[in-house]
This record gives sequence, C-alpha cells and structure tokens, in this order.
Amino acid sequence: MKLIQVERSKKSHKNALQYILDAWDEASANGVQSDTLATAALFTALSALVDTHGEEAVSALTERLAKRIEKGEFSVGHVTH
Repeated sequence: MKLIQVERSKKSHKNALQYILDAWDEASANGVQSDTLATAALFTALSALVDTHGEEAVSALTERLAKRIEKGEFSVGHVTH
C-alpha cells in the first residue's frame, strides 16, 4: 500500500509541475519576464508551505536550500522536467 501512495505522489508531483510549467509558458508568452515570474512563484510557494507546515519548518527548509543551490542542484544543466 505504501508503494502505491508513493507512485500516486510522484504522479501528483509531475502533474503539479506541468501546471506550473504551462502557466509559466503562458505568462512568458504574454510578456512577463522570467525573474518576475520566479519571484512571484517563490512567494506563492513559500506562502503555501508556511500555511501548511508553519514558519519554523519552512525556515528550516530554506536554510537547507543554500547548500543545494551552491552544489548546483538548481542550475539549468541539472533541471529536468
């Protein structure tokens, strides 16, 4: 049963990512610049995470992001959609 939940979760994450990518493409096509979209996306994501998990948990998450960014995890060459 746990494996099924993981697979559903992976499918859910993939679907959510596709919605975000589609919205990003539409906004870009309408002239919204990437850095503006990124700032809005980060604000929206962090606000949703705080609502769900609380400020302390999100603060801990963002502290770990610095090392992941420095390792290149979010560099264009490593991103797969």
